[in-house]
Amino acid sequence: MFGLALTDIWFLLIAVLWTGYFVLEGFDFGVGALLGVLGRDEIDRRRMINTIGPVWDGNEVWLLVAGGATFAAFPQWYASLFSGFYLALLLILVALIGRGVAFEYRGKVDDPRWRRRWDAVIMVGSAVPALLWGVAFANIVHGVPLDAQHEFTGTLLTLLTPYALLGGLTTLGVFLLHGAVFTAMRTDGELRDRAVQAALWTAAVAVPIAAVFLGWTEAEHGGGWTLVPAVIAALALVVAVLTVGQGREGRAFAATAIAIVATTVTLFGVLYPDVLPSTLDPAGTLTTTNAASTPYTLRIMTWVAVVITPIVLVYQGWTYWVFRGRITRGVIPPPVGLPPRGRGDRSGPDPAEPGTEAAQGSR
Repeated sequence: MFGLALTDIWFLLIAVLWTGYFVLEGFDFGVGALLGVLGRDEIDRRRMINTIGPVWDGNEVWLLVAGGATFAAFPQWYASLFSGFYLALLLILVALIGRGVAFEYRGKVDDPRWRRRWDAVIMVGSAVPALLWGVAFANIVHGVPLDAQHEFTGTLLTLLTPYALLGGLTTLGVFLLHGAVFTAMRTDGELRDRAVQAALWTAAVAVPIAAVFLGWTEAEHGGGWTLVPAVIAALALVVAVLTVGQGREGRAFAATAIAIVATTVTLFGVLYPDVLPSTLDPAGTLTTTNAASTPYTLRIMTWVAVVITPIVLVYQGWTYWVFRGRITRGVIPPPVGLPPRGRGDRSGPDPAEPGTEAAQGSR
């Protein structure tokens, strides 16, 4: 295909999957992490949850597919990542599980303390992955200690380098900005105003950090064409700040999405043709060639991807189109008057929780 080897095609497809995951999951990480900051009362917190209620679990499918594609196309890469990044990935997994449970259970009991506890789980479960994904990908680009057998020889502290921590702060900050802009785009009234202010304050920190991280990446690992997407990412963040301050949240959201896309392209661009460099022994470096599956496996996977991918994209695009309206206070029933429900009572869902009719908002 276009003169590319199957290994190169699958490296590109995995980059696309991670890009889609960061763009889509990035804004619901941001919304979740800002839940207790922007949501001053229960109705506003429900509104924020309902902006991502119909789509957050679909966004996580991109992570599952990216992980599955890595396992099938580059099994040695997958094995080295999970052995070296085991504790970090476990923390991400626990955070994602807790976050998903919190979305489902926060409305099962009519008790403010009950909801506040689950809201805290949502905030932590959103912020932790937003931080650790940046740490992980910064380490992938920078390299980790792999011996000649491609086995990780470091510890968790080995992964906490200044460059990796800066990468984590970059993804956390950009995702918070992405989520604040998304909240402003999908809500109205005072909540929208607070989201705009949160976007501006977040950008004041996130944009400089992202610029330093991209500059460091280019100076140490880049060269050539990857400078272009790095500059695009920085400019897109500036455009996002300017447009959200003018009340053009749709354009601002497009700008933050472009910034995330360009940043991910930069990281994968400076990484290629390696998939996991070794800082210990050049012979331990994993590349698209020595980490790949057999050509037969890659051919089968390619045909499956050609058939399935368009269907998934059309379905998810349709979902976002259906739930495109703003969530106003009028569509959220007040919590007063809800009958108290025990933890084992499944008589009916909270009418304003994700997946219910009220979560659709006004269109």
